[in-house]
Amino acid sequence: MTLNETNRQDLITHNINKAFKTIEEVSFLIENHYYSLALNRIYYGMFYIISALALENGFSTSNHSKLIGWFNKYYVKEKKVERKIGKMIYIAFEQRMKSDYNVLYNFTLEDAKIGFDNLIEVIHSINKLIDV
Repeated sequence: MTLNETNRQDLITHNINKAFKTIEEVSFLIENHYYSLALNRIYYGMFYIISALALENGFSTSNHSKLIGWFNKYYVKEKKVERKIGKMIYIAFEQRMKSDYNVLYNFTLEDAKIGFDNLIEVIHSINKLIDV
């Protein structure tokens, strides 16, 4: 898909807004004891903000592993973000996979709280890198 500059900026802003909205969603899910679903949304909140950063840099993919790989190569490896941000994203991706595909795995309140704190840190760290 080819985007003109206005549409690209709109999509970047849309993804940023979705990422921040996810913080509210995850808070609600944790309060209501939906830990598995909260961990799914935690990952997607991170995915949205990374997607916004990628779009700003002219990179676009619907493949989650490729997006994370792009982020690690250009931001973690180049030390534009702390290494722990890359680890938080990897953990969220792994937990999302468990929450979606391992129906016997039960996440705890502690898992969700740690993920929620990581979500907030990842979104704020990456948002600082975006010029919108």
